[in-house]
Amino acid sequence: MNSINKQLIEYIENNILPIYEKNDYGHGIEHIKYVIKRSFEFANQFDNIDLDMVYVIASFHDIAHHIDRNNHEILSAKLFYEDEKMKEFFTDEQRKIIKEAIEDHRASLEHEPRSNYGKIISSADRNTDLVSALKRTHAYTIKHYPDLDLDEMINRAYEYISKKFGIEGYAKTYCYDKEFEEFKKNVETLIKNKHEFAIKYMEVNRIIDIK
Repeated sequence: MNSINKQLIEYIENNILPIYEKNDYGHGIEHIKYVIKRSFEFANQFDNIDLDMVYVIASFHDIAHHIDRNNHEILSAKLFYEDEKMKEFFTDEQRKIIKEAIEDHRASLEHEPRSNYGKIISSADRNTDLVSALKRTHAYTIKHYPDLDLDEMINRAYEYISKKFGIEGYAKTYCYDKEFEEFKKNVETLIKNKHEFAIKYMEVNRIIDIK
């Protein structure tokens, strides 16, 4: 596989990555660095993968999250596709593949990603750390549901984590990912006991149960 274009790296680091300061905790710059790293690792599982494309897909995939969470994959892909600078680095066909991969990265996607690039970013975007998952869920809850009491916050987190990462969870991976498999096992163990889940949730998020 090829090495990354230094001019491309410079442009992304100076003009794209700083935008992630506008995103919430779970979709900020640390998350993007995590996804970039995992994307490069998963790229080794496929033939004829362009690392410049992998890097840009990972760098753009959540860029519009602060604008519209529910449609951020579409908006992020649009922001990439309308970036005139990207035309200097990629052909029209490559830009189309990148755009589609960004659109296909969400865990809730009902169809399989349209290319190996989509499979790479979708897999790389999966959470593999239980503490991080609980923190991200809590951060989102207090921002978007500030009127919930503690029991309601815990119930929401339990339902969300179970639905996304439980035995029949909709979050899938298209690459061999030992970390994700271990994470899923930890989630399945935790959600078997809702009381233990509540304790873990409060510990991780440093919540004192005044009741």
